[in-house]
Amino acid sequence: MSKLNENNDSPVHDPALAGLDDEDVTISPSERFRRKIFKMVSVGVVDVFINQFYDVLSTSMLIVNLAITILNTYSSVREQYGYIFDAVELVTVIFFAVDYALRIYTAKCLYPTRSHPKAVIRYIFSFTGIIDFLSFFPYFMPMFFPAGAAVFKMFRVARILRLFRINAYYDSLNVITEVLLRKRQQLMSSIFIILVMMLASSLCMYSIENPVQPEVFSNAFSGIWWSVSTLLTVGYGDIYPITTAGKAMGIIIAFLGVGIVAIPTGIISAGFVEQYSKLQSIGNGEEEDVHFIKIELKNNDKWVGKRVTDLALPQGMIIAVIQRGEETMIPRGNVRLKPGDQLIIGADSIKGDKPVYLKEITIRGSHRWNGQMLRDLDISRQTFIIMIKRGDKTIIPKGDFVFHEHDNVILYSKVKDKVSDDEKTEKI
Repeated sequence: MSKLNENNDSPVHDPALAGLDDEDVTISPSERFRRKIFKMVSVGVVDVFINQFYDVLSTSMLIVNLAITILNTYSSVREQYGYIFDAVELVTVIFFAVDYALRIYTAKCLYPTRSHPKAVIRYIFSFTGIIDFLSFFPYFMPMFFPAGAAVFKMFRVARILRLFRINAYYDSLNVITEVLLRKRQQLMSSIFIILVMMLASSLCMYSIENPVQPEVFSNAFSGIWWSVSTLLTVGYGDIYPITTAGKAMGIIIAFLGVGIVAIPTGIISAGFVEQYSKLQSIGNGEEEDVHFIKIELKNNDKWVGKRVTDLALPQGMIIAVIQRGEETMIPRGNVRLKPGDQLIIGADSIKGDKPVYLKEITIRGSHRWNGQMLRDLDISRQTFIIMIKRGDKTIIPKGDFVFHEHDNVILYSKVKDKVSDDEKTEKI
């Protein structure tokens, strides 16, 4: 288990895990504002209402825009409600443009290891940046170039790319992207094999069929069209061989086509199975033997005001989670601790260690320890009194400590034994 989480050069895909501390006294107000905007426009950050509202609004705008795009293809509906569709589409496109501007403004938070200009360039030319840009810019092209309005209408076909924005709003759909990226080398190899087979079969079929039906297999492209429709099992029937040799080759190519198409299909299917198995193993994996405790920092604690990197934590121990009010953070080294922070501290278990038990005993009036000194108690050598809670006080006892009624005694034991009704045992 690593001691601290450090930044890397990859984009911050999950801002909730980025450890962004908006209250850090070392950052400027403008940078603090930038981080708040970044959390708002980032998908899945719902620690405050405005962030959750922005996610819902973004998804709604996308769905409305796509619905209007589809309805505009019906002439009867467009004639009756066209002016409403135009107004709503303008509003949604303006929202996409503002969203794009906000993402450029917060690009430094997406790529924290880069300077702001380089982070902006990295986002603009990324796949998501291009999709975000094409989701609104084609709409305004006729306004910028009125003389070529008719020509630029073709660019509005890019609106279909807005569908890719849905992939950003739902983590489960990101599996598609992950599979294609992980299997890209295998997919490129299978595509290369398909292209070679298409070219070879088209040239062979052209050589066989051109003397018999020159008007059908008039050139190499005609053979390519036949090979594509055959290898991909489409079979339009507008072009086909009539010679015996051509038919025999067509049968062979058709059989090969089934196997060739199955190659990328099998690669993608295997990728989906691997990815979903990986996600399932993460979500439903076996329990790890890691121990966690939860503490709350007080005003006079030595950790208050310190960064996570400045804490002298033992090897194998981490601060796993910081709960600050309603916000939950996975801390990075630059997070500064504050009074009231609730820390979830985790530690690796020792290999081969035996279970350890804590026993909490409440001293009642009739308890045999009531009024006794610690040194006079007859307890097992494998049991140790480590703490006494008396009201709001926590006491580390010494030999002359005298137990009182209502004291809560915490015992450490290496063996689990039977306890009375006023005792509570918890395994850690």
